[in-house]
Amino acid sequence: MQSDIVATSEIVPGAESTSPKTSEAPKPHLVIEPVKGFRSLRLAEVWEFRDLLFTLGMRDVKLIYKQTLLGVAWVVMQPLIGAGIFTFVFGMLADMPSGKLPYFAFSFAGMLGWTLFSATLNGASMVMVTNSHLVSKIYFPRLILPLSSAFQPMVNFGVSLILMLAILLIYSINPGPQILLMPIASMLLLMFALGIGFWCSSIMVRYRDLRFVIPVAVQFLLYASPVGYSLAAINEKVPVEYQTAYMLNPLASLIEFFRWTLLGEGTLSPIWMTYSIAVAVVTFIVGAFAFRRSERGFADVI
Repeated sequence: MQSDIVATSEIVPGAESTSPKTSEAPKPHLVIEPVKGFRSLRLAEVWEFRDLLFTLGMRDVKLIYKQTLLGVAWVVMQPLIGAGIFTFVFGMLADMPSGKLPYFAFSFAGMLGWTLFSATLNGASMVMVTNSHLVSKIYFPRLILPLSSAFQPMVNFGVSLILMLAILLIYSINPGPQILLMPIASMLLLMFALGIGFWCSSIMVRYRDLRFVIPVAVQFLLYASPVGYSLAAINEKVPVEYQTAYMLNPLASLIEFFRWTLLGEGTLSPIWMTYSIAVAVVTFIVGAFAFRRSERGFADVI
């Protein structure tokens, strides 16, 4: 397996000119060193370019709502509309259980976590193609691009979270101390989305067909995850032999965990939670390694 390399510039002793008539500075020599293991992620290099990471991230935040009539109001429109549809379809028509919670608050909490995941995945998957002009002309750690694409979903999530807190007050819902775990639940969704996004963005550089597959897959995951319904409904209505297959989807536990941190009710299995957390973390780490290993050829094919 070919290892990544790091190029460093140093002065090699003895490289100075021996001619007494010249006063030229010593010429730098390029030293190529193989890098293996976690060092191949070159996180120190990403940190050196943190200003660029922040600039690209905030650029996306500012551009997305530029010259729009409703501006930041669009941030909360998707989870609001989604929660309204789920309340009507699953809460009224299908009569799905939501415990003691109002179905709108229940479904809005699910949509809040889902929107963070789906927006991050969509943005990270497309980021190499949408920024091809930067990739082909300027050197910087390419890992910065998918990481910067998460800024907009995180800002939108923060705005929507304020509305979620208002909904809790309106319905007199006391989430309890487990709300302190909400940042962890959010980070797991973010890591899982970025991990998949690392893979998809590196593949999409070479195979643009993937841009048509991702929206379909995301739409499928929306209904294959407990966003508009609960895991209790799955346990009640789905045959036992199919429940294990359903729980293999890491989002099943991650979305339920996120909603539990906000509302205090949920069906959580320690075994499936451990599985989902492990899948999210491993997907993020392996995805980052895969992205780093494939980025060397981006400028040639993008």
